Amino acid sequence: MRELTQAEKLTLRELLQMETNALTKAKATQEMIGDEALKKEAESAILAMEGRIKGMQQFINENNIINSQEVH
Repeated sequence: MRELTQAEKLTLRELLQMETNALTKAKATQEMIGDEALKKEAESAILAMEGRIKGMQQFINENNIINSQEVH
């Protein structure tokens, strides 16, 4: 794989942050949902977010996007 540009790395970081924030909010508000159909939709959305996050993390790890020198 070719090396990602700084803009691509920034976009990947922002996507990962967006998904993580959405997941945190969804999990925090899940208990407030009373409607069973809506609760199932929320659970499905949470599973989808977790899958996307894992996919991005796997992409980052498999392609050595972040090396130890970049982590502060």
